[in-house]
Amino acid sequence: MTPPPLARRWIETFLEAMAAEAGAARNTLLAYARDLEDFAGFAAHKGLEFATLTQDDIESYLIRCEAEGLGPATRARRLSAIRQLFRFAYEEGWRAEDPAIRLKGPGKPARLPKVLSRSEVEAILAQAQEHGRSAAEQARNRALLELLYATGMRVSELVGLPVAAARGNPQVLLIRGKGGKERIVPLTAPARAALADWLALRDAAEEEARLARRIPPSRYLFPSSGKEGHVTRQAFAVLLKGLALAAGIAPARVSPHVLRHAFATHLLEGGADLRAIQTLLGHADLSTTEIYTHVLDAHLKALVLDHHPLARAPAPEPAPAPEPAPRKPS
Repeated sequence: MTPPPLARRWIETFLEAMAAEAGAARNTLLAYARDLEDFAGFAAHKGLEFATLTQDDIESYLIRCEAEGLGPATRARRLSAIRQLFRFAYEEGWRAEDPAIRLKGPGKPARLPKVLSRSEVEAILAQAQEHGRSAAEQARNRALLELLYATGMRVSELVGLPVAAARGNPQVLLIRGKGGKERIVPLTAPARAALADWLALRDAAEEEARLARRIPPSRYLFPSSGKEGHVTRQAFAVLLKGLALAAGIAPARVSPHVLRHAFATHLLEGGADLRAIQTLLGHADLSTTEIYTHVLDAHLKALVLDHHPLARAPAPEPAPAPEPAPRKPS
């Protein structure tokens, strides 16, 4: 059911404030909008108004979500959106009280991030150099993969990189992350080489398009003819799964975020400081980065159980050989 005008105005004003004051990312705003519109549709169906609904009404919605089979993570996300909306409404004076303030969600199940081994990442990087319909496409794919693994960028940060950030053979990249926060990450030698190769081919293609078809140069490092103007997150994810398949790795195990996890875990394995990894990943809270210590703990535990001689079950002792029968006197 379509939300009533008042509910739509609440949601729109809340999202505008999130974008302007909190600097929420576009994907975050879209997720909030979907969740709040679903809740508003539920309220409209029940004849409820945002200005007067109660804690019991919100709990009824959460019960319905569970009955529909939505998982704990999805229900927790929806409750988070509702809580933030009504906290905003209370602060703005739209309501005399906050009906969601005492509600607690189901919580997200603690899951360790999937991680690829170094040899698996190297196999995918090797495939990137050969995957593509042209030399330019192969160079682009290699640059995408090398930059992602060298920096641990989020995929949205990678595909949306401005070409200006890559000019002049940079040793570091300036990345604009969530909420418009900027951070600097160093580039490895392979990433810089891949970037230089791609830039040369990219610029030549852009100049040719400008002269032949009067198309203005793209401001993106990885331009595309689509409406976003650059390679999309979805297209890159499909490319990555194809590279994984070619490398003999199950595509279900591989995603752009898995490579981000690999970047962090491999740094930690190499002895990097946790706070340095937090800075490189752009995590606002160190507790988010600490999940990688659990990944490393699990890896070390498996290493011990697989290779430590005392961790193996002892082999059964051989049965004693039967004693020879006594010889009869001749």
